[in-house]
Amino acid sequence: MEIKKNILETIGNTPLIKLNKITKDFPCTVAAKVDYFNPGNSIKDRMAVKMIEVAEKEGKLKPGGTIIECTSGNTGMGLALAAIVKGYKCIFTTTDKQSKEKMDILKAVGAEVIVCPTNVEPDDPRSYYSVARRLAKEIPNSFHANQYDNLANRLAHYETTGPEIWDQTDGKITHLVCTAGTGGTVTGTAMFLKEKNPKIQIWAIDVYGSLLTKYFRTGEVDMNEVHPYISEGFGEDFVPENYDMSVIDHFEQVTDKDGAIMARRLAKEEGIFCGYSAGSCIQGLMQLKDRLKKDDLVVCIFHDHGSRYVAKVYNDQWMIERGFLDVKTFKDIISSRTGKQKLVTVQPTQTVSEAVDLMKKFDIENIPVMNGNGPVGAISENGLFKKIFSNPHIKNDTIEKVMEPSYPLVEFNTPVEKLSTLINKENGAVLSKDEAGNYHIVTKYDVIQALGK
Repeated sequence: MEIKKNILETIGNTPLIKLNKITKDFPCTVAAKVDYFNPGNSIKDRMAVKMIEVAEKEGKLKPGGTIIECTSGNTGMGLALAAIVKGYKCIFTTTDKQSKEKMDILKAVGAEVIVCPTNVEPDDPRSYYSVARRLAKEIPNSFHANQYDNLANRLAHYETTGPEIWDQTDGKITHLVCTAGTGGTVTGTAMFLKEKNPKIQIWAIDVYGSLLTKYFRTGEVDMNEVHPYISEGFGEDFVPENYDMSVIDHFEQVTDKDGAIMARRLAKEEGIFCGYSAGSCIQGLMQLKDRLKKDDLVVCIFHDHGSRYVAKVYNDQWMIERGFLDVKTFKDIISSRTGKQKLVTVQPTQTVSEAVDLMKKFDIENIPVMNGNGPVGAISENGLFKKIFSNPHIKNDTIEKVMEPSYPLVEFNTPVEKLSTLINKENGAVLSKDEAGNYHIVTKYDVIQALGK
């Protein structure tokens, strides 16, 4: 029988998956090392266990001890899984920019989570680095994992990630592309691959707001490069000791927006539901596409799973609020209409036959019913047909006797995707008021047309 002794034995040996649609215009093969297949859904499982194993051997972590770490979420998950199996406690510090899902997952596996402010210097007592260091000094029998400066981080990738990629490509890999954060993954993997073939190009992907790219190019730690960014899991405001820049050939920076959009594309076009850094990794490669040749074999590392970012990257409203989605709105539909036809309305005291005549004249199916205070109901072709078919005499009745509920009233900048959820079989349109106070209507046909463009 093949039965794993515990969950830690399932770490590693993750698949290499060819990308097909997003990279269809590339001259060469691009494959993704999809590490969300690890039990903690990220590549950080590898180094988390390695840091604990090394600490145990060195006597830094003793039975019943407490593991303390500052983490954006994924390292904490790996440490928590190892702690469960090995019998340790966990306290993690994280930043307030991390997704709620990450924090909830850490708590679900028994960790205590302390949230610290993002926009402070690394040495600020409030930073998640400083809080972790302080707790490690205050709590007896504790071990500060310190993934940034703990060289067991890169050792894990030298021992596992690099060899796996080499074997999976039969040694034919020509480029490794990886987002750069703690430096462990990109450096450790690169060290192994460069030993096998010094010609392999290592491209590190960074985010604007991080100082790593300038440090790579100049050797200067320039804090003027540092500013807040939204991307999670990579980029730094200091240079961790895990870096060996000599094994990296190029640093490329990407924007928060481009990385987020690309992550969504990977899910929709490749079926790979991955995290923010994977989108940024491919975006960085896109920016370097002209450097590739026909016989190249590119491997991109996809660190974690999209479930960590459901309330962020994969949430339309979150993306819209940050200007990451170029969405059509109610206003866009109105602005695109030819002519300046005013909204056709009827009053409650008019007759049904008058409403029918207006529908025929303007070739419309939905008419708002208005009084002096605004919309009070609606008349639809479908609704009238049913009523007239059962009782032909209602043509002479007033509209207020047969009108339907008023159409939903929305903000003028409401996204088209939101409008589509409000229009249904019983409700054929939505209303909105522009800056001048004039009412406008959007029907299901308007939405279909807008989504089809």
